[in-house]
Amino acid sequence: MRELEAVLLQHDPIRLNFGDNTDEYRPEAETIALAMTAVESGEDLVSVVHREFVTWFGASIAGPPTRYADIAHDIWAIRRATP
Repeated sequence: MRELEAVLLQHDPIRLNFGDNTDEYRPEAETIALAMTAVESGEDLVSVVHREFVTWFGASIAGPPTRYADIAHDIWAIRRATP
């Protein structure tokens, strides 16, 4: 979970990282982790991550799915590396 949070904070798609709020993306990381059980590919994960950000922040703030491609790539790499 912490790795997922760290990826979200690093990419900071909503621009919430002010340096001292390292848990800012914890709720999103938790819901993404739950949704990942049904994900079968990195492309699917882009949709999952985008959908969760739309749920949390609304479509206009979340932006397009392409904003989440690098995030999904990094999360997918973590998932594949975790036994």
